[in-house]
Amino acid sequence: MRGNLISFQVYFDSKGNLMTELSKLPLEGLSLFNDADRPYVKKILNEAGLKLEGLHEYLQKELQAL
Repeated sequence: MRGNLISFQVYFDSKGNLMTELSKLPLEGLSLFNDADRPYVKKILNEAGLKLEGLHEYLQKELQAL
């Protein structure tokens, strides 16, 4: 089985606008995982979220400045 925990996209929307999108499993979703896996999933969501949120915000500002 496979599931997407966190994703970051840069794409053109249907109107031709360059966009970025960040989505991740909400912390309530951690209950889907067993006790052994939960700390790993939480760590990945937190660490990747910090890095990707910064990139997402940076690119959004850059795109708005164009």
